[in-house]
Amino acid sequence: MMSPAMPTGSVLGKAHWDALARALERSNAWLIYDAAMERIRFDDGERVHPAHVDGLAERTITVGAASKELRMIGWRVGWVVGPAEILRDINLVGLSNVVCQVGIAQEAVAAALSAPDADDDVAHATAIWKARCDAIVDQLAGYPVIRPDGGWSLLIDTVPLGLSAFEAAERLFERGRIAATPMTGWGPSGDRYVRLVFANEPLERFGDLRARFDEAWS
Repeated sequence: MMSPAMPTGSVLGKAHWDALARALERSNAWLIYDAAMERIRFDDGERVHPAHVDGLAERTITVGAASKELRMIGWRVGWVVGPAEILRDINLVGLSNVVCQVGIAQEAVAAALSAPDADDDVAHATAIWKARCDAIVDQLAGYPVIRPDGGWSLLIDTVPLGLSAFEAAERLFERGRIAATPMTGWGPSGDRYVRLVFANEPLERFGDLRARFDEAWS
């Protein structure tokens, strides 16, 4: 599970984790929690880590990374936290399947995480992403845009537009000069959505977004 999730930007709250805990009572499954974007939140809702929920603490494996929140994408450094009984197996899997990180990359991430302004830095970046998200949603008022609660992408439902995700992405690119990704292959509902990513798009590039969208459907 991931919260905020990619590509939807949906956030899992206490009710979601409680429901999952009840479901997992009937199995011995582990919960792998992707926490790479957990601080990139646009809402004011309660922050709930699954390991704080009754029934999930003893089965939650948290996977973190510097790639998204700290914008250290190329460094590819992350970490895993979980119950001691499973970490030995995780370490063995990691040694066999993960590229070994060089020392400078690990030290760089440690410095970024422990910097005095580390939390403020993430909050500032999140505010920028929220402003970009708000600008896109405002520009595309009337279009079937799904507003995210976090992350750095949003989805557009192509079914009300009478197009498949692939057709919509093609039109946006060829007529509107907008790069959108069809979500084909991202689950049973993916075929009806395209994704816009605003991770690195400055606000000034959104000034004519509505006009370009309208051009794509003309």
